[in-house]
Amino acid sequence: MIQAKLPVLEIRHLSVEIPLRRTTLVALDDVSLTIAPGEILGMVGESGAGKSMTGNAVIGLLPAPGRISSGEILLSGRRIDNLSEEAKSRIRGRRIGAIFQDPLTSLDPLMKIGEQIVETIERHDVGISRRKAEARAVELLRETGIPAPEERFHHYPHEFSGGMRQRVVIALALAAVDSGAGD
Repeated sequence: MIQAKLPVLEIRHLSVEIPLRRTTLVALDDVSLTIAPGEILGMVGESGAGKSMTGNAVIGLLPAPGRISSGEILLSGRRIDNLSEEAKSRIRGRRIGAIFQDPLTSLDPLMKIGEQIVETIERHDVGISRRKAEARAVELLRETGIPAPEERFHHYPHEFSGGMRQRVVIALALAAVDSGAGD
C-alpha cells in the first residue's frame, strides 16, 4: 500500500473576525484550501478580498485585534493555529514564512544586506560560527541571482533595485528555513 504524502498546508473552514466598537467585521469567512508537496498556489483577488489576511492568519501574524474565530490551519498535518505565541514563533521562519510584496518593509535601511542575512542565520542556527554564517549569506545572495554577491554583501538596501531587494528578501527567507531544516 502506498501512503499518500500529507499536504504541506491545509486550511479548513477558516474565519477571521476583527472586533470593532459596535460590531464585528468578518474579514475571512469559511476559507478552505490544500497545497500538496511541490504544488504552487496563487491567490488572486481585488484589494481587500482577504489574500493578505489569509496569509497573515497562516503565519500567525494577524493584526490586533483580529483573531481566528473558527477553522483550522495544518502545516504538514500538524495543527498550528492553536499554538502558543512562543510555539508559533519557533515555527515562523523555520517552517513557514512570508515574502511580502514590498521588500523595503522587510529590510532595515540602516543595516547592510549581508548583516541582515547573517543575523537571520545566527538567530536560527545558534551554534554556527560567524565565518560560516557570512559564507552562507554570500551563497544565498548568489543562489537568488544577486550579481557580485561578495561585494553586494556590504551594500545597504537603498543601493539595490526593487527586484534585487526582492531577491534579498527571498535570501532572508531561505536563510531561516535552511538553517532550521532539522527542526
